[in-house]
Amino acid sequence: MIEEKDIKRLIRSAFEGQERSYSPYSKYRVGAAILTADGRIFTGCNIENAAFTPGDCAERTAVCKAVSEGCKDFEAIAVVGGASGKAPDMAYPCGVCRQVLREFVEPDKFEVIVARSEDDYERYTLEELLPKSFGPANLG
Repeated sequence: MIEEKDIKRLIRSAFEGQERSYSPYSKYRVGAAILTADGRIFTGCNIENAAFTPGDCAERTAVCKAVSEGCKDFEAIAVVGGASGKAPDMAYPCGVCRQVLREFVEPDKFEVIVARSEDDYERYTLEELLPKSFGPANLG
């Protein structure tokens, strides 16, 4: 379980990521921030595409940024989102993002924080959001 100060730092970082969202079609802006075991934070935003399927979610953007910098040991992720010009929603990771996170974490230890603000958030383990998941151990 991560500490309250780290949760607030992650949520703030996720909102910073949301500011960079490229969402001209859906107008639904998402930001994510992933915390590494060594205390670094990598942010991501959703990136849409006119062809739709080449777009990317904020969570996967954050994971890919971290992995491309050599980080694969994660403790938690915060996700924020909402329609442009409206109050933030609870923006839960989609199924694909849950599976991508599963590749790198122990589901019962990794925390997913979904937030409307630094003080209004929910905490889950990845196991709660993706029960009976398929991971690297299934191939070994």
